[in-house]
Amino acid sequence: MQKIARRTLIRDGSIAASVATFATLDAVNAAAKKEEDGNVFHVFAFQWKSGTSEAEKDRATKAIAAFQGQIPGLLQTHAGPNISPRGKGYTFGGVMLFKDQASLEAYFQHPAHQDLLKWLVPLIDAIELDLRA
Repeated sequence: MQKIARRTLIRDGSIAASVATFATLDAVNAAAKKEEDGNVFHVFAFQWKSGTSEAEKDRATKAIAAFQGQIPGLLQTHAGPNISPRGKGYTFGGVMLFKDQASLEAYFQHPAHQDLLKWLVPLIDAIELDLRA
């Protein structure tokens, strides 16, 4: 059996430990990058203010649905009346799926979204959530 000096074992063990550490760090960095680049959900719910007409509610539904195909990176759009008895007064809501965080951020500034906000915001009290899932 070949004799290995203690110094060689320590040196080779340190190299192996360093390689394992760097491999682990690369895996952690890759997972973080994937999370940054992953899909993002934009969730919203409205309480319509008193005096909002059914025609205005219908207009909002159609305007939100029309974002599909207009907003780059918007993958799915779902919006409509809340059917939950636990809605706490939020009678309308929706979920939008974006390709990534950058697409969501671009949506907020998109002219179509800004045009919607001009006439919709005075009609609603809203809550919004953005999440990765």
